[in-house]
Amino acid sequence: MSEENKNEETVQKVDVVEEKDEITKLKDTILLQKEQLEDQEDRLKRLMAEFDNFKKRSSKEREGLYNSLISDIVTSLLPVIDNLEKAVSVKTEDEAYKQGVELVLKQFKEVLTANGVQEIEAVGIPFDPEVHEAVGMVTDETLGEKIIKEEYRKGYKIGSKVIRHSMVVVAN
Repeated sequence: MSEENKNEETVQKVDVVEEKDEITKLKDTILLQKEQLEDQEDRLKRLMAEFDNFKKRSSKEREGLYNSLISDIVTSLLPVIDNLEKAVSVKTEDEAYKQGVELVLKQFKEVLTANGVQEIEAVGIPFDPEVHEAVGMVTDETLGEKIIKEEYRKGYKIGSKVIRHSMVVVAN
């Protein structure tokens, strides 16, 4: 072999080695970029999950604040409703006056219902300390044990939150 062929063969070998080095460098660069991309995707997924949790938490807080405000307002109006109910139950000779009071009471109750306020059932159902407040006990053979016989004051709730407990008399 001639000197020229040897040089050419050496140059080719050097070119192949350089190409292999370059391919190795490119592979390393691709692996590094792939790792960086996976890391960024992971961070993006975590950030999206955190944002979703934030939205849910904010929504719950807003709803809780709204219900709290409504319950504060309703609590201050409940004595007015109690007095209207007493006015309706009183005997009067003026039927037009009585009907007017009944209409005002009905309108008040419709506004409460429209805002998610519900009356707590009492008479004839079992006593539940979560929603009822016992102020007396009587013996009544016609009713079962711990059945509410009488209601002194109506109770109200918004959703599952009790605004005011019912004051009741429990049988047996």
